[in-house]
Amino acid sequence: MKSWATIASTLLLGLFAYSPAAAQSGEGWLQLFDGKTVPALDSVGPSANWRVENGELVADKLSADKGTNHLVTKDKYKDFQIHLEFWSDEKVNSGVFIRCQNPAQIGAKSCYEVNIFDGRKDPTYGTGAIVYFTEVNPMPKAAGKWNTMEITAKGRTITVMLNGQKTAELHNGMFEEGPFTLQYGSGVLKVRKLAVKRL
Repeated sequence: MKSWATIASTLLLGLFAYSPAAAQSGEGWLQLFDGKTVPALDSVGPSANWRVENGELVADKLSADKGTNHLVTKDKYKDFQIHLEFWSDEKVNSGVFIRCQNPAQIGAKSCYEVNIFDGRKDPTYGTGAIVYFTEVNPMPKAAGKWNTMEITAKGRTITVMLNGQKTAELHNGMFEEGPFTLQYGSGVLKVRKLAVKRL
């Protein structure tokens, strides 16, 4: 018979062995960033200087003062999970737009926008919120550290997790399917993981 110490040790090892990063590398996951090259996604809006540095996808400047840049998937997604690991500074305006209706004209009223924007004037739609649909209170701060964002869309339900904590849950059927995007608007954004899995 195993001792309680052995059982406890086994349980602890199991807990530490599980992580969102490990979960998203299994069967069915498509890795959109390989740590070596800029993802082969369509670029929409003013160009951004996306580049790879030290195995991370980095952007810190737009070619124009107005607008934002989006790296847009070529495929449409209906039910899916997205796994994103990112670092941002205090000036970052970024996010993930999902189920976009027109990949040539991307906005928070034609997609669901999961925000990464600590400095937003209305913080209820800041980091962790789904802009115009689901507020976050209090808004978590993402700047200055590595964060894990997980977005799950299944039918009418969309759930956002930031660093293991649920920040938004939406029940809405306005947008059923479409490509998703990684947005860059300002500040310094770094990405080390970007993956998607169809459900």
